[in-house]
Amino acid sequence: MNWNIITWHLGISLLLVAALMTLAGLIACFTPGDDSRAVLLFSAILTACVGFFPLIFVRKGQQRLSFREGNTIVVFAWLAACFFGMLPFLFYGKEFTPVNALFESVSGFTTTGASILNDIEALPRGLQFWRISTAWVGGIGIVTLFSMMMSGDHDKMTLSRAEISLVARNAFSGGRTVTFARRMLITYITLTLVTFCSLMLTGLDWFDAITDAMSACSTCGFCIRDTSIAFYDNPAAEIILTLAMLASGINFGVLFLAFINRRPDRIWKSETIKVFLCAVMLAIVIVTIDLLAHGHSPSLGAALRDASFQVASISTTTGFATQDTTLWPPLSMAVLLLCSLVCGCSGSTSGGIKMDRVLLAVKEVHRKVLLTVSPNLIRPVRVDGRVRPDEHVNDAFIYIFSYLMVVVLFAAVNITGGLDFTTGVTASIACIGNVGPGFGEVGSISNYAGLSNFLKLTSMAEMLIGRLEIFPILYLIRSVRLR
Repeated sequence: MNWNIITWHLGISLLLVAALMTLAGLIACFTPGDDSRAVLLFSAILTACVGFFPLIFVRKGQQRLSFREGNTIVVFAWLAACFFGMLPFLFYGKEFTPVNALFESVSGFTTTGASILNDIEALPRGLQFWRISTAWVGGIGIVTLFSMMMSGDHDKMTLSRAEISLVARNAFSGGRTVTFARRMLITYITLTLVTFCSLMLTGLDWFDAITDAMSACSTCGFCIRDTSIAFYDNPAAEIILTLAMLASGINFGVLFLAFINRRPDRIWKSETIKVFLCAVMLAIVIVTIDLLAHGHSPSLGAALRDASFQVASISTTTGFATQDTTLWPPLSMAVLLLCSLVCGCSGSTSGGIKMDRVLLAVKEVHRKVLLTVSPNLIRPVRVDGRVRPDEHVNDAFIYIFSYLMVVVLFAAVNITGGLDFTTGVTASIACIGNVGPGFGEVGSISNYAGLSNFLKLTSMAEMLIGRLEIFPILYLIRSVRLR
């Protein structure tokens, strides 16, 4: 591999991180009494110096990126961003031990939203904004974001292919990979701005509105309030955030065509999106009835409000909370757990297995059943009216199997490390799916502060594996072993 071109691109990604640190530092400078300005600006300078080093002393050359180099850039860019992203937390101190600072950074960049903070509101505004910024950059993809600004067309294509999964690109028939990535970015920024303006109209303070909008659209779930969205007790804001979370769980390429290109019919023509939204609606109905039946809500309106928000939050891997779901009836908890496994659509900011893969797998199972009855039947797997080759179907099954194996492995690690069964299993599902809250000790109103340093480190590894969708890391390990 050409390490010159790899380190050059890593330098660019660190400059992007430094720019966001500087923005957070400027917010701290304009906030009276904010004691995070020094740590943010110092961290920005340090990160920028490291980022500039390869740009000054390393010759990039004219060589085009290979997929192997692009994959290496993607994995190391995420690792570098998480490492340097922890610096403001580490220098600030207090609750941020080295492990805690790295945990908060990894959780933000991977849009997991799991936190070790017991008093979020005690953080100065600049550091709160930096915490949300890590999530917003992680939502669209670190490499996708900087490659759209700095790389040539071929390198954009290679980097986007390495970071954006095949199933996400196949779900959008709008052209080249680079076109899809560009449309994702435009849609992401537009959706964030629309959500911010809408939240302002509900009476939220501008800082609450912008941080909640960034967190909702990145499907991270970080909030500047200790009790998350429950703090506001604002039904209008909850409706807007619910819609924003659901929109962020839909393929951004389709959203681009639907709203920016004024072709709303594309949403209803997408079989995957229709199945996803129908599944969400069904989950809301089940949870609403269950909450009413067990007396957890005083009225139908209250039950529907709580169920709608929590189902949308978990099914899009956002993790916002208005209720402590660990106190809900078993059926409601089971529905939420299932939602945290499948999650949103490919090409969105949500994590999880993705509805696209589940739909392919279900259709293939149905096809196998029909072939058992009628062996001569010719019935290819179709999604959105297009025949999907066996390779894509096999990829879906392989990913689902690998995903569940990772869940089982890290659940075993969690339980061996001292967590009870419910906490250990749901924490594993929440980390690889980048959901954040699970059940038990890591519920929607709780956090991960009580985990040992070892379990925090393994949870960070699982977050990164889930965010990069397993195979880029495996491909990198295999490439290193072959050298």
